[in-house]
Amino acid sequence: MNNVTINAQEIDMPAWSDNACSFALKVLDEIKRDNWELSVLFCGDKTIKELNRQYRNKDEPTDILSFNLGETVKDEEKTVFLPGDIVISLDSLKENAQYFNTPEDEELRRLLIHGILHLDGMDHETLEKNEPMLELQEKILNKLKTEQIITKKGDQN
Repeated sequence: MNNVTINAQEIDMPAWSDNACSFALKVLDEIKRDNWELSVLFCGDKTIKELNRQYRNKDEPTDILSFNLGETVKDEEKTVFLPGDIVISLDSLKENAQYFNTPEDEELRRLLIHGILHLDGMDHETLEKNEPMLELQEKILNKLKTEQIITKKGDQN
């Protein structure tokens, strides 16, 4: 059984955070992962810019960062995989949605899938659509297109 923990820093916990948790669990099911303990942090551009500067030497905000841990923890009852953490800037998410003329909910689902695929060991050289990771991302997004995270206009934050 998978578990997803959602936190917020610099911003209030989004009203739709439980929906984001449910969506992430469905993505893990889609890629057939089990016993994952996934952590997701929603933040603003200030927080993600600092993380991007500190860990990637890029002094600018970004939409998503994935921090791989990749450790397995065993106890008497079960084995749990700790893939790492996903950090998503809701400020950058909103800018992306406007730039790409896509709903914020779709962009959020895309970013969650993207982060999970990175933590699962996938990567991409470019942002070209023919990259295998990005093809899989869009396939999962399309398969889960009826799932909504941000359920109404007032739910963005």
